[in-house]
Parts: sequence; structure tokens; C-alpha cells
Amino acid sequence: MTCPSCRFDATVDARFCPRCGTPLAHSDSGAPSATRTISSADRGFIPGRTVAGRYRLIEIVGRGGMGVVFRAEDTRLRRTVALKLLPDGSGQSSEARERFLREARSAAILDHPNICPVHEVDTADGAMFLTMAFVEGRSLKDTITEGRLPIGALSEIALQIAEGLKAAHEKGVVHRDIKPANIMLSREGQVRITDFGLASLEGGVGLTEPHTILGTAPYMSPEQVRGEKAGPPSDVWSYGCTLFEMATGRRPFPADRGDAVLIQILHDEVPRPSTIRADIPAGLEEIILACLRKDPAGRYPDAGALVQALKKERARASALEGATGSPRGSAPSLAVLPFADMSPAKDHEYFGEGLAEELIHALARIQGIRVVARTSAFATKGMNLDVRTIAKMLDVGAVLEGSIRKAGNRLRVTVQLIDAETGHHVWSERFDREERDVFDIQDEISHAIVEHLKVTLLAGEKSALRKRPTADPEAYNLYLKGLYFAARPSPESIGKALDFFQQAIARDRTFALAHVGAAFVFVALGVLNFAPPAETFPKVKAALAQAFSFDPDLSEAHGIAATVAFWYEWNWSAAEAGFRRVLTANPGDAMSHGNYAFLLSSQRRFDESIREIDQALMIDPLMPLFYAWSMALHNAAGRYDEALEEFSKVMQIDPTLALAYLHAGMALAQKGQLDEAIETFEKGRTLVDFKDWADDWLAVCYRRKGDTGKAARIEADMIEKGKTSSASPMSRAWVAAGAGDLDGAFGWLDMAFETRDILMPFVHLYSEMMVPELTRDPRFEGVLRRMNLLDVRQ
Repeated sequence: MTCPSCRFDATVDARFCPRCGTPLAHSDSGAPSATRTISSADRGFIPGRTVAGRYRLIEIVGRGGMGVVFRAEDTRLRRTVALKLLPDGSGQSSEARERFLREARSAAILDHPNICPVHEVDTADGAMFLTMAFVEGRSLKDTITEGRLPIGALSEIALQIAEGLKAAHEKGVVHRDIKPANIMLSREGQVRITDFGLASLEGGVGLTEPHTILGTAPYMSPEQVRGEKAGPPSDVWSYGCTLFEMATGRRPFPADRGDAVLIQILHDEVPRPSTIRADIPAGLEEIILACLRKDPAGRYPDAGALVQALKKERARASALEGATGSPRGSAPSLAVLPFADMSPAKDHEYFGEGLAEELIHALARIQGIRVVARTSAFATKGMNLDVRTIAKMLDVGAVLEGSIRKAGNRLRVTVQLIDAETGHHVWSERFDREERDVFDIQDEISHAIVEHLKVTLLAGEKSALRKRPTADPEAYNLYLKGLYFAARPSPESIGKALDFFQQAIARDRTFALAHVGAAFVFVALGVLNFAPPAETFPKVKAALAQAFSFDPDLSEAHGIAATVAFWYEWNWSAAEAGFRRVLTANPGDAMSHGNYAFLLSSQRRFDESIREIDQALMIDPLMPLFYAWSMALHNAAGRYDEALEEFSKVMQIDPTLALAYLHAGMALAQKGQLDEAIETFEKGRTLVDFKDWADDWLAVCYRRKGDTGKAARIEADMIEKGKTSSASPMSRAWVAAGAGDLDGAFGWLDMAFETRDILMPFVHLYSEMMVPELTRDPRFEGVLRRMNLLDVRQ
């Protein structure tokens, strides 16, 4: 067929001229097209029916070019899934079936938090179907229609989409249909890319003949419009269209008719987003415009380059925010105090603490409120302080206090929301209910706080507040007891916490939060040296697998999963993606901010690391552990004076925290104040039961002083004690290297790797500080290679 405009000879089935984009007139055979919805007959596939003897259809949640999507129950695994059905019997072509299989194959080879995973593809009663994770939430398309996204939320969503695309491109998969309708946002804030029905796989069979247009018109790249092969830059273009729409609320090529849109794509310039929305950061605008360059060679070559650009822009924006003052200080702030136990027997303290803690968790997920974390909010318990004094200590504008009284199955909860400046009650309420109504009480309290603090709930936050973790009141009661003891990290309390979590699970095996509680206990056992990490972390992963099987989007579970990925699996990219997802859904998760700070430090991203630990301290300002962590992070960055400033702060809160003395001694040693460092280490030794605590650093200090005899005695003693104790192999490696035994040091490093020593993520940083001669040995590069740390060397 000859183009009437440029006289180019196009293929017979081309719908637009590959050279100039002019629409080509020809007869329509009625064959399925990627730009036209394929009809699908239900053939009795209706809610209530069971498919393949396993999947009970609950409701239709979507219809489109590839049939019908149901929310369904997997009765075998007792989980909710999305079931996409391509019914036969309505003239479905081989192309449609190939697209369906392509979606399953493409998604199946991609294992990434920002890609919706496919579980199974099969046939039933002559119809093809596939099952995938069901995302509780809404599409990005629906979110955009509600109004412009705040810049912060926009940037986080944009980065998650890019991370998912990066994972696809690295596997040779090009999506070819990126658009807001194919991006799902869970109620926890996680992004999932869906619908790989048009994807191309590297080395795979082509879906259609050359010059066939594939995609959705407003988001197609110029090369797709021309019927040319679509590579990663085509996804970058579609991503740019999506990002433009997220930022401005309108598409970059807004023509109403499909052919007019395609002509705009080929010939019209993209308007600058800032002409539509003035507050778009200049850096973000340039990223959008770079994605939408007509020539593929002028765009980012793939999503990996796009991710780098987005991260640089976020770092620039964070630095600018730090220089000009953070706007967060103007946000409403709140502390939830533990509810007083007014029960006659005074035996429900755990319930009062647990109820307050669950309110903290719920409110911390709301973007417009700064909620002080549990540790700091509960630190004032029993001090009999005035509410205004507490508010000043915690730097908040409002305080929620209350009491509980339990008698049998009856529950009375009294709450007061108090203005910190005046001391006046802003709102108060008394609830007299059955214990099974505790979730309704929490919901009403949360909504009252949101209303009186004049915060607007974002999409998904209202439903998140109403989420019920279990239908069994007694299971929830046991869970609250587990939380009570988990907050008191001694071997005895940790054991009790695990027992209560397991009792809760025994009553309701679908209680995802109780499985998360058990996972948290196993993490604590490993991190606090109560048990070997190689023994406890596999149990963490098993508990998480149970939690995810019942609630795949549970933020608390993803937080622990990210912690495992960092401290145990040493999977840096998965850990970072996990922490970012969690902190998007729950910006008030101080522990995730702290763990993310350690990950950033391990990658030598020190400025970002310190910003994260500062964020954790803003949320939890009376948490001694975070000050000790801040000291470690400042030491890693070479900022020893700042580390010692943090030491003076933690001494005012908890002068018995041994970890703070360890990091203070390290700072003093690096400053050359060796006598003060030794004195500080010796003070810390009196606060712990570990026989070899700080021996490695004491040996370093004595060697630097020239007292090699004293250093040698410490080293020999440490080696002897190591025969009967579970001393860190990493510490023993440093001691051996300091004594000149590099062969022995590398033997201990091998053991540290095999036993998953929790110091290994910092093997490069601490070795440079303590025994730099170890890092100069050629074998050290092999250690870094095994740890995937070669790229973060000095």
C-alpha cells in the first residue's frame, strides 16, 4: 500500500505510514489488533464458580483486551489471587492466545517487588487462564484522575516503576505497553507493573509481522507508531508519557482520536511540564523531557540509566531541602502514649500498650502526620509528667492519652486528644464495647485524630485504616501480649513473645501480623547475639513466607524482608527496593529508616545514610539505639567529632548502653586519642556479659600505642576464649591481621562468610579503619567480590 502523503510503500497490513505516520485507508478484516479490545465471552465464568477445581471466583475487577479479570480465592493455599480468563468459543485467534501465553512467560521470568508475579497458567473447560498476585489497591490511572500527586509521592512512584522496568530490561524483556492503567498501587504504597501481554523477549518468537503497530496509542513511541522494532528506549518513552501524566494530570499528546494522537507523537513537540504545573522540580522536568525525545538514541538507553537519573535527582532535591529547611516541620505531629490499665486486677498493661502501639502503626502510615515512634512515646511512662512537658520532650503538637478497663469480654476505652500548646482537650470519647469490637474502636479513634488534626487522607489510606488483621479477638489478645514482651529484648522476654505469637497463630493461622511477630523475634535473636544468625534467619524467612501467603502487601512483613535481604542475604538491590517500598507506605517506620541507613553506609552513600538515621531520630527521639547507630554511621563516614556529639546525647538518655561506648571508643581511636579510647572501651565492657567484647579494638589501640606485648596478650586471650564462645569470626579476622597473621585472617573471613556474620556488610569499611594492611592483600578483592562490594571500594 502506498502512502498518499510521502509515497512510501508500506506493507499491506500497516495502519499508518512507517515513514510519516499518515493513516492508511484499507479494508478492516476484523482480525484482533493490539490497539483494539478483543471481545471475550464469559461462557458461565461468573462469581461463585470454581475454576480448575481450585480457584473460586469472587468478583469481576476488570475487563480488557485480554478478557476478564476476577478476584478469586485459591482454596488450596487459602490466599486471594487475580485470575485472568481468556474464554474460548468467541473466535479467539492464535495471536490472542500467544499474547496470553506471552504475558505469563514474560512475568514468570521476572522476580522483582515492582512486577506483579504470575503464579500459574492453565486451561479449564476450554478457556485459558492465568493467576497472579492480587493487588489490594487501585491503578495509577484511577489515582491520577483524583488529582495531581504530591511531588514526593510522584517521585517515589516514578522510581518504583523504573526499578521494575530495569529488572525487565536486564532480563531482555521489553514491556511495550507501559501506561497508567498497567501500573497498580497497593494500599501499602507498593508499585506493581502488570500486563506483559505485548512484551517482547530477547531471543523469543515475534508476536506479529514487521510494521504492525503494538501498544496503546497515547503512550506509543515514535518507532512503535512507525511499526519498527521496539526496544528498551520505547519503554522509556512510554514511561515518560506516564510520568508526564502523573506530574501534570494530562497526557503529553492529548488528541481525542487515535490517528490524531499518532500524528502528534511523530510531529509535535512535548510541552514543558512546568507550563502546566509550576511546582515541578527542574531536574524532574528534564528527566521527563529526556524520556520523550523523538530519536530513541537521545533518550535514556534503558530503565537502568533512568533509575540512576531519578536517584541523582532525589539526592539533589534532598540536599536542597536540607539547605533550605525541611517542610515536614509544618506537618501536624502527634505522640500516642500507652493507655493506662484501669482494670481491677491491673493485669492488662499489655493490652493498653498494644492498643496504643497499633494506633501508632496505623497513623504512621498517613503521609500528612508525623507520629512519634513507640520507644520514645512510651519512654515517659510512669514519670507523672504534664502532657505539655511530654509534648515538648517529643517535639509534637498534640498528644493522645487514654485508659482501658477490661472485665470479662467487656472493654471500656477512654481517650483524649490534647493540644500540646494549651493543654486543652481537642477531642475526647468513651467507648463501652465488647472486646471483639476493638478494631472498630481503633478505627474510630484514628479517623477522629485525622479529622481534628485537619489531615486529608490520600488514596488507599482510608481503607488501610479499616483493615482488620484477624477476626478472632483472642488471637489478637495473644498478639498484643507478644508485642508487649517483644519490646523488652531480654532472652526471657523474647522467648515469651515468641510463645504468644505462636499461640495467636494456632488460633488463626491466617493472622499475618502474628507471623510477622514471630519473624521479628527470630531477627532479634540473631542480631542481639542470642543465637547464631545462620540458625535464626532461615526461621525468619519461613515465618515471612507464611505472612506473605496471607497478606502479600503487609508493610511490616516487607520491612523485615528488607532487613533479611541486607543483614543476612547481602542482596543490596533487593534490600534497597524493599526499604524504599516500606518507607513509601509507612514513612513513620523508624526502624526501617535506621536499617536503610546502614545499607546506604555499606554502599558508601554516607550523606544519604546520615539523613536516614536523622529521620529515624526525628520519629523516635528518645530511642538510645538510634543514637548508637548514628555514631556508627558517622564513624563510617569519617565524621568522628559528630559521632562523639551523638555519644553525649545518648548518655543523657541511657548511660548504660554498651553499644554507644563501643562506637565512641572507635571514634576516639580514629582521632588518635588512644588512652581515652581504651578507657571508653573498658567502661563498655562492664555493661555486657560477652567475654571478648571490644577485644579487637583494644588490641588495635595497644598496637597503635606501640604496646605490642599487651596487644599480643589480648589477641592470644581472644583466640583462646574463641574456642568455647561464639565470638564473631569477623572480629577474629581483624585480630589475626593485626598480629600479622594474614593467612589466618583470611581463614576467619571465610568462616565469617559461611556463618553469615552480621558484620560482613561492613567488612570493607571496618577493615580500612582497623587493619588497612588486610585490605591491601590481593585476596581481599576476592572477599569483596563474594560480598558484591567491589563497586563500592574507595
